[in-house]
Amino acid sequence: MRHVSRIGIMMFAVAVAAIAITAGCSNAPLRTEGSTSGIRAAEEAGAAQVPQASLYLQMAKEELELAKELYAKGEREQAASMLLRAEADSELAVALSREDAEKEDARAAVERVRKLRQDNP
Repeated sequence: MRHVSRIGIMMFAVAVAAIAITAGCSNAPLRTEGSTSGIRAAEEAGAAQVPQASLYLQMAKEELELAKELYAKGEREQAASMLLRAEADSELAVALSREDAEKEDARAAVERVRKLRQDNP
């Protein structure tokens, strides 16, 4: 979980910087590439199969859609904020997926060591 905390802090810093940038560019078109690629990365990392990661992946997808709706209504600042949340949640989904994969690899390694110990008393 310590790994996720560092990622969370990093995500917060990125979000603050992005908000500062988007505040000055409120007339710019909605840029969904970051959120979309983050969601794709989470899916490729297997987030859908990891319960906690799956939750953040779903939230990212919903936030991306909400950002599009807000932008269409002319609520550009709220849309930009929602995009940042989508990016943060998709990146968290990736981190949780990787953490789960690493735990599974560690469990498998421990099991191999146990088997070797049993086979070689």
